[in-house]
Amino acid sequence: MYLGHTIQAAGALLLLTSRPIATTGTRPLFLSVLGRLTMHLTQLNRECLLHLFSFLDKDSRRSLSLTCHQLREVFLDPCLWTLLHFSSPCQLTKDNFVLGPSLRFLTVCWYSSRVLQVCNIEDWLKSSFQKDICSKHESLVSTFLAHVCHMCPNLLWLTLSGCGHITDQDVISMLQSCRKLRRLHLENCVRITDCSLEGVAAQGHSLEEVKVDFCRNITQSGLQAVGEKRPGIQLSAERSADMIPDSKPEKRVPLRRTLQKVLQFS
Repeated sequence: MYLGHTIQAAGALLLLTSRPIATTGTRPLFLSVLGRLTMHLTQLNRECLLHLFSFLDKDSRRSLSLTCHQLREVFLDPCLWTLLHFSSPCQLTKDNFVLGPSLRFLTVCWYSSRVLQVCNIEDWLKSSFQKDICSKHESLVSTFLAHVCHMCPNLLWLTLSGCGHITDQDVISMLQSCRKLRRLHLENCVRITDCSLEGVAAQGHSLEEVKVDFCRNITQSGLQAVGEKRPGIQLSAERSADMIPDSKPEKRVPLRRTLQKVLQFS
């Protein structure tokens, strides 16, 4: 059997079977393909192993990497991690992925009722209970993006959705560090303002497409300014400029002082 056929057959096995590759302690791993080929998994070269790992999700890759040093080295190879997708901030703290210069596509999407009911509320309107909930995760995405800035200079595509606690500075730092970034998609990120758009115009030298959907603190004037400064960027903002922006409450004058003024001028 040719090496290419071995890769295809082993890859098909990983994709089609509903059972993980059997492991017992530190015993060797074997692949059995169509009942005709039995081989030691570590007999495959580095390129083949990387190909096989590419079919697995993050947790499966980590589990397989714990079986021997050779597979651990494959797991830690930056070339394996060109794309990362996270569906909640808590996944950012796990040790089942590797950040490195090979990362090209990064997505952090949090589609949760908690985002709408808690995170998206203005800070000055949150109850103590809501603030306590946010305090447990509000810095997770920002901290993770700071690591990306230092370790992933070749990032091409960044999508952040439902990240209610990221700030303009997080976005600007990404633009400054990831100079090759071509596409920036921000959705339902309530703390993002026109300052991020100014960063796009000033720092996003390689940007080709920018989306700021359902970001309520983005204004029409901010969008127009980017369009004028960077006409080559494909810019879209679904509902953003039409939403009601945050407004800090006016300072309330105590009732007693108000009554004193009324009596004074009456």
